[in-house]
Amino acid sequence: MTDPIQTIPVRTTPGYTVAIGPGLLDQCGRRLREVLSPCRVAVITDSNVGPLYLDRARASLEEAGFDVCSFTFPAGEGSKNLGTLSRMLEFLAEERLTRVDCVAALGGGVTGDMAGLAAALYLRGVRYIQLPTSLLAAVDSSVGGKTAVDLSAGKNLAGAFLQPAAVLCDTDCLGTLTPEYFADGAAEAIKTGVLCEESLFALFEEGKAAPGSDALPRVIARCVAYKAGVVERDEKEQGERKLLNLGHTAGHAIEKCSGFAIPHGHAVAAGMGVIARAAEVLGWAKEPLADRIAACLARNGLPAGTDFSPEELARAALSDKKRAGDTITLVVPERIGHCVLKKLPVAELLPVIRAGMGR
Repeated sequence: MTDPIQTIPVRTTPGYTVAIGPGLLDQCGRRLREVLSPCRVAVITDSNVGPLYLDRARASLEEAGFDVCSFTFPAGEGSKNLGTLSRMLEFLAEERLTRVDCVAALGGGVTGDMAGLAAALYLRGVRYIQLPTSLLAAVDSSVGGKTAVDLSAGKNLAGAFLQPAAVLCDTDCLGTLTPEYFADGAAEAIKTGVLCEESLFALFEEGKAAPGSDALPRVIARCVAYKAGVVERDEKEQGERKLLNLGHTAGHAIEKCSGFAIPHGHAVAAGMGVIARAAEVLGWAKEPLADRIAACLARNGLPAGTDFSPEELARAALSDKKRAGDTITLVVPERIGHCVLKKLPVAELLPVIRAGMGR
């Protein structure tokens, strides 16, 4: 009988394994014992995920001999700030976690980013694991070791790199996602298709990666494998890893302009639509792709543009961490399955955004 669990190694230093498949949440204690001795585990989750999965994760961990405590914060990007992070750190201290103990991020991208940063900061670094419950976290944010919180000036401006000790992605958890949350993750998977593999993009283009489809575990595994390879070659984002920011320059600006009312994946989708259109208009694309990307996004419940003005987006984007002095690096699609990095003077960003929005 074929093992339904797929495993993908991430060969960073230290390295770890991403496991993908059904039933992993109820196995998390046993599987964690493969990489950690019994210790204290602080499970960090949010007010949406906690009622669904915290008791199951706790039961599995305790059965495997771990001592478990938990911290729950209000769900949403609005909680991804220094205030929530401070409360997490105080909690870890109050629970007297030591350097041999572990933090577990149970939830989506916000939870993973914040729990990872708390683990990086507490005692100058303790181990942590990722238990992603959203498609976005499964295909993207749980892998690679980026951790962060938002500042008032912009998204993910305070953070650290810390690779997890393990990632356990229970695909059964995707069944509780609302259509909006599923679409949010689909945006990052579509992004990966635009970056590296037309056949992955085509699954979403043809509607074959819908909620509950048999293709989803394969989609997650392909996205994780691609990101793992990029992270192995460029862990601290000095070069190739910047490609993973496709759609994120305008996307982060859209999030900021909306007061984070627009979810991350939806904003990234809109950002992809903008840069794809700009690539065609400015002659950077090697073949027509903007309409194809826009149609794929629409089929999966995602926008390919925004009502914010080019001026608003450019102003917000110039506080983004992808800016370096007087330049900013854009990820430009040349064709579906291949993108390049393009460094521009910041003064040229507004014309690019205007081109992408037909303004």
